[in-house]
Amino acid sequence: MSEDKTIYRPSQEIVEAAHVPDYDALREEAAQDPPGFWAARAEELLDWYEPWERVLDDSDAPFFKWFTGGKTNVVLNALDRHQRTATRNKLALVWEGEDGTLKTYSYFALNREVCEFANVLRSMGVKKGDRVTIYMPRIPELLMAMLATAKIGAVHSVVYGGFSVEALGERIEDSESKVLITADGGYLRGKIVPLKEIADEALQRCGTVEHVVVIRRTGEPVHMEQDRDYYYDELMALPVARSAGDGSETEVMDAEDPLFLLYTSGTTGKPKAILHTHGGYQVGTATTLKYAFDLKPEDRWWCAADPGWITGHSYIVYGPLILGATSIMYEGAPTYPYPDRWWRIVERYGVTILYTAPTAIRGLMRFGDSWVKKRNTSTLRLLGSVGEPINPEAWRWYHEVVGKGECPIIDTWWQTETGAFMITPVPSFPLKPGSGTKPFPGVQAEVLDDEGNPVPPGEEGKLVITTPWPSMLRGIYKDPDRYIEQYWSTYEGKYLTGDSAKVDEDGYFWIIGRVDDVIKVSGYRLGTAEIESGLVSHEAVAEAAAIAIPDEIKGNVIHAHVILKAGSEGSPELVSELKAHVGHEVGPIAKPTHIEFVDALPKTRSGKIMRRLLKARAMGLPEGDTSTLEG
Repeated sequence: MSEDKTIYRPSQEIVEAAHVPDYDALREEAAQDPPGFWAARAEELLDWYEPWERVLDDSDAPFFKWFTGGKTNVVLNALDRHQRTATRNKLALVWEGEDGTLKTYSYFALNREVCEFANVLRSMGVKKGDRVTIYMPRIPELLMAMLATAKIGAVHSVVYGGFSVEALGERIEDSESKVLITADGGYLRGKIVPLKEIADEALQRCGTVEHVVVIRRTGEPVHMEQDRDYYYDELMALPVARSAGDGSETEVMDAEDPLFLLYTSGTTGKPKAILHTHGGYQVGTATTLKYAFDLKPEDRWWCAADPGWITGHSYIVYGPLILGATSIMYEGAPTYPYPDRWWRIVERYGVTILYTAPTAIRGLMRFGDSWVKKRNTSTLRLLGSVGEPINPEAWRWYHEVVGKGECPIIDTWWQTETGAFMITPVPSFPLKPGSGTKPFPGVQAEVLDDEGNPVPPGEEGKLVITTPWPSMLRGIYKDPDRYIEQYWSTYEGKYLTGDSAKVDEDGYFWIIGRVDDVIKVSGYRLGTAEIESGLVSHEAVAEAAAIAIPDEIKGNVIHAHVILKAGSEGSPELVSELKAHVGHEVGPIAKPTHIEFVDALPKTRSGKIMRRLLKARAMGLPEGDTSTLEG
């Protein structure tokens, strides 16, 4: 990534109005006592049923615990406490469907829906600790399903609505979910995504689900299995939904009780379920959203992600609701039916803060400035970026065209595993296009070489976090050894992020990208093993290797090398068939852009595919050291 040497300094007006006028001073203060900093935020921003006895318990590191002894529930702070204040009448959510449908929910109305659905789930036998899989389009009921699950102490596992049969089935099976919540379908680019149909096929592969709840979004007829499948609206009309009035009890949870599982791609075949808990996760999301995005009561906040990813969990659902914010949510594609769809939403609802991915920014930038300029986007005061490093050209377009040169860009680096922002600026801080600036207060980060020494300024190394933080993952579900091995075994006592980075002479961090076999396409993480498994499950394929090739719009595209079984021949028709097969098995986002038929794959003597070599060959670059290549 080329570095833009320009430094963008905020106006005095922005500095004076910010929650954090002096970022370095707050970072320095937090560094003196990180647990003390986080404890102060937990008191400032959250209510607790019972106070904690200990802020950080590191006695069983790296299985850290936060706010031990404290009693809470994320719903206590996201909904319950707002019912006792004027916030109950404030808009919590403004939702626009791709087809133009508009729905709004006050905090009072959202809470009523969540209470009633919580009663329904309880009536189905869902108890504290049970797992519930949610596979839905971007509709309000997705938030309600998450909140209702959390309210009764169950653990939600949201599967992105763009994933297909294999991915959904695998995640249901691994989590041993009792209930699946889905929809008849969703709208994307004017077409219906048949979610119920995909769910039915996935359920044929796994046997733990007892009940399926189906939201009617499209009205399309779908198969409904007797005594298993139920329509959401019919359940919500039953007396049981209102059995406790609107005051369905919120389960009192220990700070360390599990809140959700979220599957993320790993370097070895099976996606891993990242586990987050009620206490520390709330502290991390609420603190980072308030301070990094300077969130104020009058803001209209739009995180244009999908709730199926960690960005949506933390900054569509939990963070904004905990802070009593008004959020915008949009169901469909950014350019449907025209490339001004997003800017029309900003204009229509008075959005003040927009948080999105570089892929979306580059995609909209392709259509030129006029689509932005024909809409009134003057309400915007801050812009945000998430999902992958943003290239300076896209940064400048976002800043100058969308933000009229007046909106600071909050470029955030974090992960599913971290739960909340780790490296980010605040509006009052000088910005360098393409850099996430510095670690958030209470977070300590370094860039190390293979021996564990800090690298000199400007040199690339491995990004690590050196101190625990509240919203950190509490492990990989059912696999403690993999948790230690993947994150804590490379550098003793330090969390390995899996990303490469560099730090410049001013202490600004620059994230470069993944160092393992995970591909980021449009900001979404996909394991090479998942894509390769999808290809190999086709009857014509013997072996496959997937690599990432840089792409101006998507960040990366997938380039697959395929060895065919004897008797099968490569053809354009087979290429199309394989792409469709991967789309069906894993999801449309995992479809390779290029498929190349080969007779052999370069491997090390231990049998590991040398993807680095494949990438060099595909891009016409030098192959480098090939000493480990098998003869």
